[in-house]
Amino acid sequence: MSDAPLPLLVPEVPDRETFTDPARAVDRLEEIYIRSTRFLSGHFSASATGGQPGGRVRAYYPEIRLTTTSFTRADSRLSFGHVAEPGSYSTTVTRPDLFRNYLIQQIDLLMQNHGVPVEIGVSATPMPVHFAVANDPSVSVPQEGVLSYPLRDVFDVPDLSTTNDDIVNGSRLSNSDGSKPLAPFTAQRVDYSLARLTHYTATNPRHFQNHVLFTNYQFYVDEFEAIGRAALADPASGYSAFVGPGDQEITDPETPLALLPRLPQMPTYHLKRPDGQGITLVNIGVGPSNAKTATDHIAVLRPHAWLMVGHCAGLRNSQSLGDFVLAHAYLREDHVLDDDLPVWVPIPALAEIQIALEDAVEEVTQLQGYELKRIMRTGTVATIDNRNWELRDQSGPVQRLSQSRAVALDMESATIAANGFRFRVPYGTLLCVSDKPLHGELKLPGMASDFYRTQVARHLRIGIRAMEMLRETPIERIHSRKLRSFEETAFL
Repeated sequence: MSDAPLPLLVPEVPDRETFTDPARAVDRLEEIYIRSTRFLSGHFSASATGGQPGGRVRAYYPEIRLTTTSFTRADSRLSFGHVAEPGSYSTTVTRPDLFRNYLIQQIDLLMQNHGVPVEIGVSATPMPVHFAVANDPSVSVPQEGVLSYPLRDVFDVPDLSTTNDDIVNGSRLSNSDGSKPLAPFTAQRVDYSLARLTHYTATNPRHFQNHVLFTNYQFYVDEFEAIGRAALADPASGYSAFVGPGDQEITDPETPLALLPRLPQMPTYHLKRPDGQGITLVNIGVGPSNAKTATDHIAVLRPHAWLMVGHCAGLRNSQSLGDFVLAHAYLREDHVLDDDLPVWVPIPALAEIQIALEDAVEEVTQLQGYELKRIMRTGTVATIDNRNWELRDQSGPVQRLSQSRAVALDMESATIAANGFRFRVPYGTLLCVSDKPLHGELKLPGMASDFYRTQVARHLRIGIRAMEMLRETPIERIHSRKLRSFEETAFL
């Protein structure tokens, strides 16, 4: 038996070319991507029935490359859309159909700021067959051992050693070829998260909107569906469809959503607009691990903002069940991000988000100024990884909560805010007090007052209204320089 390596089979793709038109550049990215995925899918389908191919089958991700030789001074008002110094910058790209508007916007800003074209061609990064066939419903990748040959002998498979957050964590400042990263995520990292999103949310990533709400309570899901149906019934709302788990998409407010035999780990719902500027709600459940998982993957979609709207424990005797808490700072005791974002890194409040949330509370509650203090407190929100912290010796936690001036405690908010900071996604938190464990008001059945029930019903409407206000804010104003470091990618 010969030990000679298998011949390499690759698709025919266009030669590398420069472009001065962003839309045509993205057209070329799509052409290369489609040829590559069809090549891999075709060979894989044939091998599933016809046996091992006669060579190693490989296709490569498309790539954007920018080279500038000048310290051109870019528009200093923008925190993105330009590179800091002369050099070569590149990024691999996946799913250009899904990211078309984003890619056009980012490429256009580069051209405006630097006056140079971009170069589009194939990269040196192999495309894993799993990701190539992910959008072809007629093809499925069998488990190892089902095929008559080892899959990795013929096709490239996902490589976790190169699928990481080195760029956004600031630990990788150059690519293997010496160029600098142009975007915060590589194609492999994006493909990995797109696959995970489908698994965890039971909805296709194409349904996700640019404004994302996270919650930890099922009531908000029911309320979101009711609000969504009302929006579909109003032609002036601008919303065009509502999507639930299982990719159930309705445009008629009277159409029921079928109950799935098994809900996903993080049921997700989308109130869509044709321009993608609608609102997505993710029920992440309880705990910082879920919060990190959801935001780790949604971040690759580059949303314009995400907000936490959930329940919390009120820590002040002056608070009542149903009061709102607008987080201005975070005490991080969730620990799930300590390796990626040390606790000594401050997580600042973002003015545009804070203003939108406070304005939305005023609008929905019809309270203003000093009267608003009757139902809303601003301050530090503590996030902890032990849901039953009350059952341990309270002297340590309570002292830290007091020293931090915390007004509320939950298990998700600081994680979502910290990952927003890490991934450069604008973030905010508005919570609703559901119990007061330090004052004998535990979260027990039958304790909810009429005021509490009314406030919970208002809470989601406030979150949605805040997102609608942010939708009217130019994206360059929402993406604060607070989210950008010294060495930043040009792409958002």
